[in-house]
Amino acid sequence: MVFGGDFHQTLSVVPKGTHQQVVAASLCRGNLWGHIKFLYPRQNMHLGHSEANNQHAQWLLEIGAGSTIDNNEIIQVPQSMVCANLNGLINRIYLGIGNSRTQDN
Repeated sequence: MVFGGDFHQTLSVVPKGTHQQVVAASLCRGNLWGHIKFLYPRQNMHLGHSEANNQHAQWLLEIGAGSTIDNNEIIQVPQSMVCANLNGLINRIYLGIGNSRTQDN
């Protein structure tokens, strides 16, 4: 069986569960954990290697490790990632989507 993904980002769903209950229900606390063989990728193929991408990747790892969460379980999002409205979010994710035109053939 192959498990893929980032286990920092794949927590179990425990309805109305506390943080401790969610962690206790995770794969790493289960019976299979001792029998899992880990194969690590050598390069992140999703990101280019710019300084901004490297900083973003590090920020995601820190969130996964819980080191950027305050006592109220709030994560501070960098101002450069904040969008004022839905159109701003769409334009940031899908660059130039508002400029596309449909051509009749």
